[in-house]
Amino acid sequence: MSQESKAQTVEGRGGALLPPEVIASIREYFPRYPNTRAVVLPALHLIQEALGYVPKSAVLELANVLGIPASDIEDTLSFYQFFKQDRPLGKYRIWVCRSLSCALCGGENLLDYLRERLNIEPGETTADGRFTLEAAECLGACEYAPAVLINETLYPTMTREKLESVLDELSKQDINGHG
Repeated sequence: MSQESKAQTVEGRGGALLPPEVIASIREYFPRYPNTRAVVLPALHLIQEALGYVPKSAVLELANVLGIPASDIEDTLSFYQFFKQDRPLGKYRIWVCRSLSCALCGGENLLDYLRERLNIEPGETTADGRFTLEAAECLGACEYAPAVLINETLYPTMTREKLESVLDELSKQDINGHG
């Protein structure tokens, strides 16, 4: 769903940003946890998946659903680097690991290559909305250094050539209507 379609859907719900099915999914977590505060993290994942990011208005709605202060949710958001708050993520979120082992094996060079190829800095999204570049402090894949994570797929022992091939394949999938 395009961002424009999402905006029109929001207007159709009287300004509510969270779709009813997301709220229902959040409430399904209630019996699994000792209290609603413990539902914050899975709820944030659901919101980011549905909206592409977690805007302030969604935080306020979530606080209402959970019955907790919005500041508690903001604390969680500020702790985890995973969540975007200011704008939607690109279709492909590319994380380049910057841990010591990845840096020593060429991770910083991969990050520089992506900056150049995509013409963005870490934390930014390409103008076409396809790629968001992120620098991760650690992906937990030291034995595969340098590691790159694209959406939920880990790419081990990456080189510039391998990364270029992956990006070309993603572009082909987009052109052919897959992915």
